[in-house]
Amino acid sequence: MRTSTSPAPHRVVIVGGGAGGLELAAQLGRRFGPQAITLVDARPMHIWKPSLHEAAAGTLDIQQEGLTYLVLAQLNRFSFVLGGLTSVDREARKITVSAVVSPDGEEVVPERVIAYDTLVMAVGSTSNFFGTQGAEAHAVTLDTVEQAERFRLLMLKAMYQLNERRDRDEQAKLNLVIVGAGATGVELAVELYEAGHVVSAYGLRNFKPSRDMVITIIEGGPRILGALPEKISEAAYNRLSQVGVRVETNCRVAEVRPGSVLTGDGREFPADLCMWAAGIKGQPVLDALDLPQNRIGQLEVDARLHTSDPHILALGDCASAPWRDGRSVPARAQAAHQQADYLGKLLGARIRGQAEPQTGYVYEDHGSLVSLGQDAGVGSLMGKLTGRGLFVSGTLARLMYMSLHLMHHKAILGIGRTATLALARLLMKRTQSRVKLH
Repeated sequence: MRTSTSPAPHRVVIVGGGAGGLELAAQLGRRFGPQAITLVDARPMHIWKPSLHEAAAGTLDIQQEGLTYLVLAQLNRFSFVLGGLTSVDREARKITVSAVVSPDGEEVVPERVIAYDTLVMAVGSTSNFFGTQGAEAHAVTLDTVEQAERFRLLMLKAMYQLNERRDRDEQAKLNLVIVGAGATGVELAVELYEAGHVVSAYGLRNFKPSRDMVITIIEGGPRILGALPEKISEAAYNRLSQVGVRVETNCRVAEVRPGSVLTGDGREFPADLCMWAAGIKGQPVLDALDLPQNRIGQLEVDARLHTSDPHILALGDCASAPWRDGRSVPARAQAAHQQADYLGKLLGARIRGQAEPQTGYVYEDHGSLVSLGQDAGVGSLMGKLTGRGLFVSGTLARLMYMSLHLMHHKAILGIGRTATLALARLLMKRTQSRVKLH
C-alpha cells in the first residue's frame, strides 16, 4: 500500500520581534501556520518601541504594556523561539540561537540550531555614539526595555536624592541633558517634565520641577526635528519653551563625563543624567551575515528588500532600502509596517511556490506625528495627497498619535482584542498613579 506525503513547507525564519518583524510573523502565521513561520527574539515580551520614552519617564508601565510572544504566537499561529541570534551558516541555511539562562545563571533552554529556507532580518537598530568620547560609558540610551527601565529608576532616585538635598542646599538642581533633538529626544523631554510634576505630588513636597529640574536638549543641527517639516519643528520648539526645556542647536557634543557634557565650542553642561538619542546604526549581530552594509552598519537591500544573498531579506531599521534622490527609506515605524505588508505578499508567493511579485517596495510617507505630552502633539498628515501636508496640533494630534499604537495592536491582535485591551487599560488608569513610582 502506497502512502502519499505532502512536501515539506517552505520555512521562513524571522529574527527580531519589533513592529515590522512581529507584524510579518503574525500575517504569515495566520495564513501558513507554525510549521512554516518561526519568529526568533532575545526577549520574551514585545514592546512597541516608539513608546519607550514613556516607559523611561515612568508614565507607561512596561509590565502592563508588554505582550508575551508565546501568547501572540498561539493567537497568530506562528512558532516562537526565545534567544538571541549568535551565528548564521549561509551555506547550510541554518542559524544558531543562544541558550536561555535564568537570572541566577542556570541554563534553562540550551543553544539551538534552526534551519531556514528564507531568513528575514528585522533586528532593528542601536544607538550611534559617532565615536564621542565617554558617551557609551556615561550616557543612557533608549534602545531596549531594560534601558528604559534603568533610566526611569535612575531618574526616580535622583529626584528623591534632590528632595533631601534641598534641605541643605536651596540652590541644588536636578540637571538632565538629552543629546539629540529627533522625535525621541523631544518627546522624552516633555514626558519628563510632566512626570516630574506628578512625582512631586507623591511625598516629594520639597521637589518643584519648574524650580528644581533643568532639562537641556543639545542638537548638532540647525533646528530640532530636522527630518520633519519646519512648521512641526517650530511648533515643537514653542512647546518645549513653554514647559521650560532649554534647547541648544548647532551644538556638537565633544565628550560625556560623569556629571557633565562638554560641547565642541568649549561649554560644559551639568548632567546628573545624560540620555543619548543622537542617531542610530545597525546591530552588531548583522556582522555575522557577512553581507554588504552601508556606512552605519545597516544591511543593503534592493527595492524588493533582498540582500545580496537571495535567501536573506531585511526590513525595518536594520535595512537600508532605496527611496529617492539617492536617499534610503527613513527609519520609521510606518516604513517597517509598510515593508511587512510588502514582504507578506512576496513571501506568501514564495511559500506557495508561485512567482514572486517583481514590483519593488515603494515607501509612502503618510506624515509624521510627535507626542508633546499627554494632552498635546504636533504633526503633518497626508503629505502625498495634499503636496504640502495637513498640519495638526494639540489634542487632535495627540489622539492621532495614540491611534498609531492601536493600529499596530490591531495588526497583531485583531480588532476585537485591541478594543478590549484599550478599554482595560483605560479603566486601569483610573486606579493607578500617572507615574510608576517603584
